[in-house]
Amino acid sequence: MDETRLTTIAQIEQFLGASAVVQFTPSQDDEERYAHISRVLKRFDYSCALARPTKGCLRRLGHTSGYSRQQLTRLVSRWQSNRLAPTPLVKRYMAPNAPFARKYTSADMALLLEMDRANEDVCAPAIVRLFWRAFHEYGDPRYERLASLSSSHLYNLRKSTSYQLRRVSLIKTRAVCNPIGQRRVPRPDGRAGFVRVDTVHQGDGDVPVVVGT
Repeated sequence: MDETRLTTIAQIEQFLGASAVVQFTPSQDDEERYAHISRVLKRFDYSCALARPTKGCLRRLGHTSGYSRQQLTRLVSRWQSNRLAPTPLVKRYMAPNAPFARKYTSADMALLLEMDRANEDVCAPAIVRLFWRAFHEYGDPRYERLASLSSSHLYNLRKSTSYQLRRVSLIKTRAVCNPIGQRRVPRPDGRAGFVRVDTVHQGDGDVPVVVGT
């Protein structure tokens, strides 16, 4: 955004009033957005000596950068502390030049999946012991890194996204095999020792109670 023609606070207030319903699309380059904020603050000599309405007006102009009010407050504070520097606002966080190296590779995850399937997901200490034996006793070089895997970290690997995406098991709904209870008339067949007790209802007419002696 080219805001160089806004040279007075009145012009800024007029611009903000006219663009209240305008949606600004911020630039993806943080350095460009920092430069935009720095130009505005430097042009109006932003400092603690300015009146609060003026400072608020300048901060409202910062919404064209796409940053939130909290972010703008932090950036303005940084600009004030570094205003004499050639570039007051510099991006302080970025991707590392050398990312963190992963100890366990995708090949190790595949071996873990294979071992879990073969042993039906037994407990972690058993899997760790199998890894140790595969490398130290059977000399399989594929298990060199997994041979030193701890039980606690094995559970972390099982919770990882790469493991969960590969280990998907679908179980169909199983039918309930429990028999449903049925209410039937007792059939003692003349034998003693049967008592029918129904405190709610009989359900099948007048049936004599057979009591054994």
